[in-house]
Amino acid sequence: MTTVTVGQTVVEVTGEGFPVVMIHGLGGTSNMFQPQMQALSGYRVIRIDLPGSGRSPRPLDPLTIEMMSDAVIRAMDGVGVTRAHFVGHSMGTIVCQQIAAREPQLVASLCLFGALAEPADATRTGLAARTKLARSGSMSDIADQIVANAISAHTRENSPAAVAFVRESITRQDPESYARTCEALAKASAVDLRRISAPTLLVTGDADVVNPLSVAQAMADKIKGAVLSSIDRCGHWATIEHPRECNQKLTEFLRRADRVT
Repeated sequence: MTTVTVGQTVVEVTGEGFPVVMIHGLGGTSNMFQPQMQALSGYRVIRIDLPGSGRSPRPLDPLTIEMMSDAVIRAMDGVGVTRAHFVGHSMGTIVCQQIAAREPQLVASLCLFGALAEPADATRTGLAARTKLARSGSMSDIADQIVANAISAHTRENSPAAVAFVRESITRQDPESYARTCEALAKASAVDLRRISAPTLLVTGDADVVNPLSVAQAMADKIKGAVLSSIDRCGHWATIEHPRECNQKLTEFLRRADRVT
């Protein structure tokens, strides 16, 4: 594994083979996809800490989804990747969609966990409240809210390590950077999904109340050839809550996509 910094974006590069770019969501880092690394051993995996998240410092300019997309494209160029499979979670799926619609030549396929096209009005209101909490220094309160609401009851009861990971991922974020990321997500607008031409898989937990199956189905209906797959007793943090099922769905999809790449 090699860790490099492209601009101010921290990137981890692991393995050899066709590239897979992995983009985390709000409150996540490149570690969001650690449970997938063994399953992706035949690929060159590029995991990115988005600007202001994880080890990537807070940018001087206000954060936007467009800025995040630009940072991913620069990171790809910085590690010599001109085309890749894209894997995203939550907010990261919006970044993936932007890149797929804007720069289709970069995207061999899309696998979107807990996907959304843009936040619903209620979510935008919730993000504004979370922004205030972050700026008041209450990251542990935010973490407790996310554990209570975004993880399935089955995970909370049976996977304490998954719960601990999610809580740690949130509490370790820089509060001001997290607040700015909330603001960026709250302002996000959907791309025209009909412009996405890459093979697309959407994976959503049946207990995901953040971006439920109905949201993913509406997106799948607009992306030509997209497939929606669900995971039982799984909340919003699917790759952490149910890594085995996620890995199976992801690797089977990538094998099919590789045949047409």
